[in-house]
Amino acid sequence: MTHTILVLNGPNLNLLGTRQPEIYGHSTLADVEENCRALGAELGLEIECRQSNHEGVLVDWIQEARLSHTGIMINPGAYSHTSIAILDALNNFEGPVAEIHISDIHKREAFRHHSYVSHRADEIVIGKGVEGYSIGLRALHARLS
Repeated sequence: MTHTILVLNGPNLNLLGTRQPEIYGHSTLADVEENCRALGAELGLEIECRQSNHEGVLVDWIQEARLSHTGIMINPGAYSHTSIAILDALNNFEGPVAEIHISDIHKREAFRHHSYVSHRADEIVIGKGVEGYSIGLRALHARLS
């Protein structure tokens, strides 16, 4: 059985590479997605990548994934700290969930220290830069194997 992982990126992650490179680095979202697909192929995972700045779109995709994906890896961006709707959608997903944060949210502003998504995440990768996506994919692969 081929496992299919939905890789979701939330608001402002489309600006990777140009948005605050001192915090988020110089890799673009296209670089991150390419790396996820390459590692996925190596691990025997099918990878689907999506990004939206809109909370409802992310919720819709999570709900759709219930029927078509075996795992979700999500970098919810600022919605980590505000979105009970994303948490509720993830709570209805039966497969494993990995939460990714490029920066160390615990070393930033106090309002970033809490993540609603963490309440559902099976794996949480914080502050490892874009390498966190590879760590998250490997963790999902291990859970699904």
